[in-house]
Amino acid sequence: MATITVPAGLPEKVKTILQPNIQTTELILTETPFPVPDHPDDVLVRVHTAAPCRGELLWAKNFPQMIPADKLPVPCQDLAGKVVAAPAGSDFAAGDNVFCRIDASRPGTAREYTLARVQELAHMPRSLSWVDAAAVPLSSLTAWQALFVQGTLDAGGLTTESDAAAGREHNRKQRVLITGAAGGVGSWAVQLAALAGAGAVVAVCGSDKDATVRDLGATEVVDYHKTTISDWVAADASRQVDLVVDMIGGETLAGCWDAVKDGGALISVNTPPDMVKPVGVSKEVSKSLFFVVEPSGKNLGEIAALVEAGKVKPLVDSVWAMEDFKEAFERVGPGHAKGKAIIKVAPSA
Repeated sequence: MATITVPAGLPEKVKTILQPNIQTTELILTETPFPVPDHPDDVLVRVHTAAPCRGELLWAKNFPQMIPADKLPVPCQDLAGKVVAAPAGSDFAAGDNVFCRIDASRPGTAREYTLARVQELAHMPRSLSWVDAAAVPLSSLTAWQALFVQGTLDAGGLTTESDAAAGREHNRKQRVLITGAAGGVGSWAVQLAALAGAGAVVAVCGSDKDATVRDLGATEVVDYHKTTISDWVAADASRQVDLVVDMIGGETLAGCWDAVKDGGALISVNTPPDMVKPVGVSKEVSKSLFFVVEPSGKNLGEIAALVEAGKVKPLVDSVWAMEDFKEAFERVGPGHAKGKAIIKVAPSA
């Protein structure tokens, strides 16, 4: 299959947020050459909004096996935008509003035009603005895969009526604990676990976010300002959970070893759980896993249907002009944002 043809009249260079040196987290606003399609599944997209991800400016330095040395270091994997050109026979055409998470091995979305792949894209829910749409892909996909692909919840009840009863009966017996519950990924994990019918959704967050996570579906809240997870579960052994979904790592994840039941599962997108397993903890778990989200237009399409039906929603922390990119990245850095920080690449977005 041939690559797409770029329409005439587009600029030779595009405004771009760039990380000039992967050994530092310093960013600049500059211009880079217009992206040239070189893969048969490339889709050229005019980016309207993008979203930073906490820690992403360290990925190339810390995980060189995952990030090619010749990658143009454009940050942000989330986008909402409009298709400019797409492969013939694909589900996408010029003018379609789309959103996706771009694989981190390729240049990101913090530029006026970028290249996504057919397999990564989904049609944007009509009910969402450009800003809200960019808050969906990376966070929702990570939560979906942590709960339903890597974790122990059954997604059947979310997608098909025939599977709903069996899926919800299975999930009803599951207690799920989610750390960083008010953040980008955590807010989606809370919603999806609740929607899937989990018996309990335990949200770990600060007291200032209690109302937010309960509105998203949390049935219990652990205020980390007032207690540790270890002390919380020590006060009542019935609080132990079947599944932990962790975004924080460190001491928080270490405490989750006390919270998880024998035979339960610990899934982290921050740290391999075994690395922080406390000395003296002897319980056996069914799974102890660190994973990196896979871009998936199929999963994102399923999530989009739930959004369109009003069953789940993105959580936006703040919105920034492209020129204010430093403030946007600083906002997500400490991990205290309530939802996603969004960068308006197109001023009209």
